[in-house]
Amino acid sequence: MKVVIDHAKCQGHAMCYNYAPEMFELDDDGYNRMEPFQISKGQRVIAERAVEACPERAISLVED
Repeated sequence: MKVVIDHAKCQGHAMCYNYAPEMFELDDDGYNRMEPFQISKGQRVIAERAVEACPERAISLVED
């Protein structure tokens, strides 16, 4: 499974980081500028929480 960030939608609320600081990195202004990245099966629940927490719906999970 892959996490994909739509950078055009990200508004820097940092909710993804609040739910999964070990998974997401933010720039100095709080924006998530990460490229798509793979997650393990064990990280899926945490990633789903971050996806749901994003008020802009800028994060999505994509099956490989």
